[in-house]
Amino acid sequence: MWLFRFVVAQVLLACIAMALPADVGRSSSTTTVSLVKQFGYPIEEHEVQTSDGYILTMHRIPYSKHTGYTGKRPVIFLMHGLLCSSSDWVLSGPDNGLAFILSDLGYDIWMGNARGNTYSRRHASKTPLLQPFWNFEWHDIGIYDLPAMLDNVLYQTGQDQLQYIGHSQGTTSFFVLNSMIPRFKSRIRSAHLLAPVAWMGNAESPLAKVAGPLFGQPNALVELFGSAEFLPSSKAMELMGSLLCRDEAISQVICSNVLFMLGGWDSPYLNTTLIPEIMATTPAGCSINQMFHYLQEYNSGDFRQFDYGSVRNKKEYGNKNPPDYDVEGIDVPIYLYYSDNDYFASLIDVDTLRRTMSPSSLKRSYRMPEVKWNHLDFLWGLNVKEILYNTVIDDIVSA
Repeated sequence: MWLFRFVVAQVLLACIAMALPADVGRSSSTTTVSLVKQFGYPIEEHEVQTSDGYILTMHRIPYSKHTGYTGKRPVIFLMHGLLCSSSDWVLSGPDNGLAFILSDLGYDIWMGNARGNTYSRRHASKTPLLQPFWNFEWHDIGIYDLPAMLDNVLYQTGQDQLQYIGHSQGTTSFFVLNSMIPRFKSRIRSAHLLAPVAWMGNAESPLAKVAGPLFGQPNALVELFGSAEFLPSSKAMELMGSLLCRDEAISQVICSNVLFMLGGWDSPYLNTTLIPEIMATTPAGCSINQMFHYLQEYNSGDFRQFDYGSVRNKKEYGNKNPPDYDVEGIDVPIYLYYSDNDYFASLIDVDTLRRTMSPSSLKRSYRMPEVKWNHLDFLWGLNVKEILYNTVIDDIVSA
């Protein structure tokens, strides 16, 4: 039944997209800057270049509109998930958007954007129109993007430490960063990981179940052809979001089914009023290799680096198998928040993560009492502040 629902939804969306004019412009009201300005908060854009040449955009809410500038504030860095962007943290507005909530509480808020998404599509020497730009996956986000952004934030603010909040891929890249570059243990005061994704062997995602056996194998195709862009933000999707996903539209069920496929079925917390804004900003684009790497995690049941096949693995890693990420060796205070109805971070896989982490590092493991809370509800669920964010805030304050 899930496959039928998904196929119908995708076919309808694809047909509508093809029928739309190609020159429909992207609305300025759906950018992170415009969304923040809409609610009267100050917003800054900062650019940073990674050591391998990608130019990333970060968004900053330096202070709350309710207080004005009151001097240096403690820093919180927010990192989005797969196919998402900094818009995730502000779409819900001041009442439920985590960036606004934390700003009102006195924090200096920085929101990252990974290479290849809507806000980070430039490189010192490569163009996103050609394949070499897309030769990366989430391992590169962990070892290049996060170090560049976090170091820049600390430099810009004059702070010695910051607190980190990640969702989905923002948690995966966090584990990559801290297992590969231990110096950040002194720079991250605490990490709060929503829907943590590391081990994926027990994921319930229908997409993983269908695509995993085919595309989750050791990927020699990457060696031959390189990568490519996957699901870029499109004008068609933005227009469909505004026309087809609004509350009055009978077609809104199509949009709901697409989101259910991404996050988990039948969440009673889905904020249908917010669907047009979600569809206008998501997907924000990524590399196909990011998808392949997650599918490899699903197939292998391991949390390890990209598997290119035995020949290139020997060249890259000195072994026919890719190395595991050393999660046990991470020495940063970590707080996990997870749920039963999450198609990507299953209870079994999160339990593997918990058992692997150092007991001194794992400060809290919070299983959501709402059994139908899904992967996307961590960002846009109804009453998310009362249900989840207040708990996260208590942990941030006590860290």
